[in-house]
Amino acid sequence: MSTRIVIAVDHSLILQAISQIVEDANGFEVVGIASSGAQVAPLVARTSPDLVLLDLQLPVIDGMDCVALLRERHPSVTIAVFSGDNDPKTIERVLSRGATAYIAKSVDPLDIPVLLRHAIAGNVFFNPPSVDRAAVHQLAREDVEADVRVRTGLTRRELEVLSAVSRGLSNRAVGNELFLSDQTVKFHLHRIYGKLGVANRTEATRMAHQLGVVGQLAQSG
Repeated sequence: MSTRIVIAVDHSLILQAISQIVEDANGFEVVGIASSGAQVAPLVARTSPDLVLLDLQLPVIDGMDCVALLRERHPSVTIAVFSGDNDPKTIERVLSRGATAYIAKSVDPLDIPVLLRHAIAGNVFFNPPSVDRAAVHQLAREDVEADVRVRTGLTRRELEVLSAVSRGLSNRAVGNELFLSDQTVKFHLHRIYGKLGVANRTEATRMAHQLGVVGQLAQSG
């Protein structure tokens, strides 16, 4: 089931661009857009979204007041604030009023779906510009891992072994990298082959590339 999202941003071009990026991402449905704070609460009442992406600088009713209003009227809705104001006091006020995420406008727009997934999962965070890329990359790796584990039934350790094998490492090299014995690596490979429905390392490597875990888990492991 898709996550239903309302997006409220005061700049029409940015609003349309973000809406398209989110709509194109897997697992999202944009059910409403707004360019004024006065439109937000009625739109949320009408569309019943799971999450609202809310610009802090909205006309008529600003984003700060929208957060408080939504938290009062729609307590189950997740709120992610989108802002160019990176003052720690502003961030603290927004989170204290009930927002789950505080996303800096300097973030790469293509990374917004990753951040929204973590907001809807209840992972409270903010991403000041100085750590945007590192934070988003870490969230993306966690996103990929969680998705693959659900789809395949692989454990975290089995994903690490699969990632290492798919990079062409021998059993001994995998063991050295992950501090495992040769027998333990073989045991993990046997379970990996069974869960993925493959017969050998070549097929497992091909599957790892299809799942997208090679680069992601290699960076985090």
